[in-house]
Amino acid sequence: MYLGIDIGTSEVKALLLNDQHQAIATAGSTLEVSRPHPGHSEQDPASWWTATCAALRMLQQQHPADYAAVQAIGLSGQMHGAVLLDQADRVLRPAILWNDTRCARECAEMMAELPSAAQLAGSLIMPGFTAPKLRWVARHEPAVFAQVAKVLLPKDYVRLMLTGEYITDLSDASGTAWLDVAARAWSPELLALTRMTEAQMPRVVEGSAPGGQLSARVAAQLSLKPGIVVAGGAGDNASSAVGMGAVHAGEGFLSLGTSGVLFVVTPSFAPNAASATHAFCHAVPGTWHQMSVMLSAASCLQWARQAFGAASESELEAKAAGLSFAERAAAPLFLPYLSGERTPHNDAVTRGSLHGLSHSSDQAALAYAVIEGVSFGLTDGLNALKKAGSSVSRLSLVGGGARSAFWAQQLASSLNVEIVTHAESTAGGALGAARLGWLASGASLAQVCTQPAVSKSYLPDAAEQAFLAPRYAKFQALYPALKAVH
Repeated sequence: MYLGIDIGTSEVKALLLNDQHQAIATAGSTLEVSRPHPGHSEQDPASWWTATCAALRMLQQQHPADYAAVQAIGLSGQMHGAVLLDQADRVLRPAILWNDTRCARECAEMMAELPSAAQLAGSLIMPGFTAPKLRWVARHEPAVFAQVAKVLLPKDYVRLMLTGEYITDLSDASGTAWLDVAARAWSPELLALTRMTEAQMPRVVEGSAPGGQLSARVAAQLSLKPGIVVAGGAGDNASSAVGMGAVHAGEGFLSLGTSGVLFVVTPSFAPNAASATHAFCHAVPGTWHQMSVMLSAASCLQWARQAFGAASESELEAKAAGLSFAERAAAPLFLPYLSGERTPHNDAVTRGSLHGLSHSSDQAALAYAVIEGVSFGLTDGLNALKKAGSSVSRLSLVGGGARSAFWAQQLASSLNVEIVTHAESTAGGALGAARLGWLASGASLAQVCTQPAVSKSYLPDAAEQAFLAPRYAKFQALYPALKAVH
């Protein structure tokens, strides 16, 4: 039995996996995000540990024998977050999260000071990344910066609680803008941009390698065996890829969660910063991936539920799905940039908007506009990946949005690729984390990283493509037209 723990933005999810590839049980515990100022996004690291313990207690109560049989633990987590610790491992301030955009100025300064930064880091330095957050702290909170002894990523703070060790994996480290991604090691040049040293960084390991052992004290607290291996783990996207069996070149997935991610495995390091994509280490040795990221995806529908007074996201989706093509054509166009955008714009200050509102713009039309706008944003992302050299004909759909057949079909038509779903599609990073724990305990890649059975396949629909094409062209024209206003 293998335990996967995924430290998400809105929830900590835990999953039990057996060696027959069966997900025995999942449990989750919700998290809150603090937004103390516009563009700021923070969490208390202690809440991750509290939520982890709560999720594990639920698993133990539901399946006590399976839980007691856990042989290894894998970790997955939201990327880029900055957990600042002093010499005594005290948290110095709330963690600054991946969707925090306060450090746009610092990013521009870093790129200007080291023009080779994008080639080293595999990406433009963007406001979500960890390194510019530290430069912001140095400028705005110098007393805090002076005390920083270690910087950890969210999942690795939970690892510290489990093992007492400072360790991260290469996929998560890739999102810091401190890693030499080609060399799979910390970069002195990138660290120097933030006045940081390797001594302040955790040790890096491959995601499928051991990354500590469960301490006796915490094992007793969690009712698990002391000394069991804790895998290096992965950032949430690389972990989702492992869960879907996407570990070979050309394989990939589309994540429709809080953010939207297109992930394609590459056999070598292949950066293309001009397209605002990321080239990062994968969670398995000798492998990299390319990735496009939009900051607000399924979370746009959550916003719409609150803003438009709907009972649930599923109610909005059902209303949108019930519209004819003629009714959809009258719907507004939605720019899904509620938190700024990464791929393809790398614009922290742009914001979302609705265009073409009229007296006929009812709740169904607005819901359709939001869903379509996210689909178009992901289409922008795939086009950016194509410019970066990636090619893909089929994508596994994962994340909470994978429950929507209407959305899956629209994505197949808009992206012009086959979209497939799996029974495990909503498990996200927790399944991949459990698999990484399995690998770290000595199993082979071929044994562990199989592709799950396809539940349903969605192929591009010619009629829908003909309808979407002119709306997508208008969508593409809106951002440059509004950029000066924003």
